[in-house]
Amino acid sequence: MKNMRGMKARGTLYQFFVRQAKAEADMMAGKWYRTGICSNGQWFVKANMKTSTAIITPTEDGGLELSFFSLINDTCQKMENLANKTEVPGKFTYKSRHWGYVSDMLMVDVKYDEYALTYSFNTRGNETFVINRLFGRSLDLSDEVDEKFRQFCLQTGILPEYTVLLPKSEECPLA
Repeated sequence: MKNMRGMKARGTLYQFFVRQAKAEADMMAGKWYRTGICSNGQWFVKANMKTSTAIITPTEDGGLELSFFSLINDTCQKMENLANKTEVPGKFTYKSRHWGYVSDMLMVDVKYDEYALTYSFNTRGNETFVINRLFGRSLDLSDEVDEKFRQFCLQTGILPEYTVLLPKSEECPLA
């Protein structure tokens, strides 16, 4: 069974990622809202987490410029990363400029006009952790999509108490 940089692939999980990862960079372009997140990282605290905005801009070489905007204590926080395309369709790599971890990010399930489900395997020093995110073109996704996200978190080994559908917040004016 193949491993993804330390992640044990259970059953056909790795093949599932590769088969589902057919994201087209240009179709990901535009505004998205992060509406869900789950992680097995020791740092993960879901208290005070709220929705945020992401602007995705394709690069000429097939990568993605990722700009994230969050309203924290009435102050707009912006984080930017450049995700480089890999040989695997729908897989990108980047180093978080804000948090310092290296991330392998997969577009797992995407309906370009509605939602995107991403899986990120992250490394920082000796620490490894997973972050799954649910993005929507709007803040209101269907119950079916929300449940798909919850089930995906479970399938990747993340316990329900570390999965959150984020409460809505005002949009950062910079987004």
